[in-house]
Amino acid sequence: MEEVDIPQYFLCPISLQIMKDPVTTVTGITYDRESIEMWLDTAEEEALAATCPVTKQHLPKDTELLTPNHMLRRLIQAWCIVNAGKGVDRIPTPKYPMDKSNILRLIRQVNNNNQQLCVDALRKMDDLVSENEKNRKCMEEVGAIKAIIGFIVRSYKFGKLLIPGLEEALRIFHSIWNPTHEDKNHVKDNHVLVQAILWILKNEKKNSCHNVIKTHAMMVLKDVIEVSSSNLLSGLDPEFFQEIVHTLRKNNRNYISQQATKAALQVLIGTCPWGRNKMKIIESGAIFELIELELTNPEKRVSELGFCLLSNLCVLADGRAKFLEHAAGIALVTKRTLRISATIDDSAIQIFGLICKFSATKEVLLEMLRVGAVSKICMVMQADCEVHLKEKTREILRAHSHVWSNSPCIQILSFEKTIE
Repeated sequence: MEEVDIPQYFLCPISLQIMKDPVTTVTGITYDRESIEMWLDTAEEEALAATCPVTKQHLPKDTELLTPNHMLRRLIQAWCIVNAGKGVDRIPTPKYPMDKSNILRLIRQVNNNNQQLCVDALRKMDDLVSENEKNRKCMEEVGAIKAIIGFIVRSYKFGKLLIPGLEEALRIFHSIWNPTHEDKNHVKDNHVLVQAILWILKNEKKNSCHNVIKTHAMMVLKDVIEVSSSNLLSGLDPEFFQEIVHTLRKNNRNYISQQATKAALQVLIGTCPWGRNKMKIIESGAIFELIELELTNPEKRVSELGFCLLSNLCVLADGRAKFLEHAAGIALVTKRTLRISATIDDSAIQIFGLICKFSATKEVLLEMLRVGAVSKICMVMQADCEVHLKEKTREILRAHSHVWSNSPCIQILSFEKTIE
């Protein structure tokens, strides 16, 4: 780009760059919107009084008091066009956030019984959310969550799964969800909302459009479960868990995204502690599906969530029995230990500890020796791991050394302990 003489008043006093969206403060100084908003946000985060960077006068932190300088913006844009041949890029006209009155009007339309009016409003709201953070925050502040929940529940009650607007409604919910006290009250005991999301997930159509809806539905369900009351969580029926586990099935993973898989695992982990949910998850076939999922070498985060859930389920005798029924169970945990992350190592040793303490038949102990689990447990003791992990592995080895005494790694470990 050729050297260009930029008019001084085109430059933001904070960033010293050409202003893309010039706004004037109450002190009469013009700044680029992004720079002055960042300046005000920093003052708010640090609980400091905001001052004008140029005049040092007090400056209100309310960004709505920033006045767009349209005349200056047009001058800058015209100058950019004139100098385009010198490598200057044209500055696009900024999109301004909607004010609250316009968003409230859209929310009223979403609550309307006129289906087309409702869908049009949802599409406009979806566009606004994707445009900028200001719109998202504004929508959150005016209580759009309540209207979105109402639409999802109405769709469920009317049985119109493919109704236009459902995808947008779910996406808006997840995008603007910020569990304030008011929003939590809308969902924490909302059994009907959970049933509505389950209804979306149960639909058997497998096409790209519908599975995008399912992905958004699972992510919304995760948001809801995270703030749900113990009453709602302990009252979930077996059908709920069967549908969530269905997402993890091999023949279903070709259609559901990684986001949905992670959300499904988080839902199961979040519901585990309540009532008989662990047993319901086990009875839904989760352990088999978790092992099968892990055999596909999923991404790190999926593995961490899967191992966390496995360790939770192996607390119960039925969970350990289902884990040992799978021919690849012990070998898989062995293979993943010390290979992916400390989080997985923690869960793996927890699983081995539970198996060795409560389900340690001779066949199981010999299987652990055969697939290398004993060697891996010895390696954990010698590796740079957390102290509690080493203590847990020491307990496992001490409890069953009479069975594993012929293992070379046990002999080496014993020799090292002798010379310490």
